[in-house]
Amino acid sequence: MVLATRNTNHTCSLEKQTSTRMSSAAAVREVALRSGNARPMPAIGMGTAGMCNPLAPETTRDAVLAGLEVGFRHFDTASLYGSEQPLGEAVAEAVRRGLVVSREEVFITTKLWITRCHPHLVLQSLQESLQNLQVEYVDLYLIHFPVSLKPGTTAFPAKREDAMPFDFEGVWREMEECHRLGLAKAVGVSNFTTKHLDKILAAATVPPAVNQVELNPVRQQRKLRAYCAEKGIHIVAHSPLGGQQCSESERNAVLESEVLAEIAKARGKSIAQVALRWIYEQGASPIVKSFKKERLKENIEIFDWELNEDDLIKIGQIPQKKVVNTAEGIFSPEGEFTSVDLSDIEFVEE
Repeated sequence: MVLATRNTNHTCSLEKQTSTRMSSAAAVREVALRSGNARPMPAIGMGTAGMCNPLAPETTRDAVLAGLEVGFRHFDTASLYGSEQPLGEAVAEAVRRGLVVSREEVFITTKLWITRCHPHLVLQSLQESLQNLQVEYVDLYLIHFPVSLKPGTTAFPAKREDAMPFDFEGVWREMEECHRLGLAKAVGVSNFTTKHLDKILAAATVPPAVNQVELNPVRQQRKLRAYCAEKGIHIVAHSPLGGQQCSESERNAVLESEVLAEIAKARGKSIAQVALRWIYEQGASPIVKSFKKERLKENIEIFDWELNEDDLIKIGQIPQKKVVNTAEGIFSPEGEFTSVDLSDIEFVEE
């Protein structure tokens, strides 16, 4: 296990957890997931979400091809993002160009959206994603949020009255069926707290391989990371550089961190590289998004150097971002929750 703080065996344990896979442009580590039968997961991935500014399909396709050219082999999408089809097209084009030998060289993650979090819709939703991606299986299939809406609803943000109790046992049973059928090599969750994970693990025959959550130097998630480490659930970090700023008034506490800037200057690295390396040294795998090839190349170059003990202490002392009412990002402020309690669907770890 990779420890959250430096010790004399830190580098050794990190190397045992991951192996090196050479690409034409970068040496990217890999992580063996402890559940399912997916190939080892590249320890950094490229995201394809465009939540604030939806992207044209050709922009996403070109960006994925650029990512493949610089060495990315792990790509994260979701039915919500609208990026499954251009991602699939990019992978097929990469095979034709010889950037990758076959689809099997690429690790693809997609997610089940909240309107489909009902037992009878799980398999159908994955089949639709596979059709969009034009692949026979995904390497990892995640429940996007511990939230369930009435089937067929399309409004976003969602209406509060459309929220329904989440059938953890029934939905997870169908996730396991997707795995049993070979359509998902591994299954997992996203934005789940320890409370939600307790419910999944109580019903699971196949435990979740991954919990994808917000993780970065200003959102260090110590309690959740410790829980997942104990249960053998690998943490994948979304928003590793602070997330998308949907307005000019929003500040990015990661990229504007004076602590990270000081470390970056001393190391001859970028602030983004320091943040991504810190996540990796916690034993987690960042999903980073950029549509500029030079930035993609920079983001992937985090495996041939390391932070020192003093760096880790300084990062560990960074004030943590207070996150409250995260459900507001999904639900409209109007109306009332009639079938669920807000505390049951909140996904901020206490």
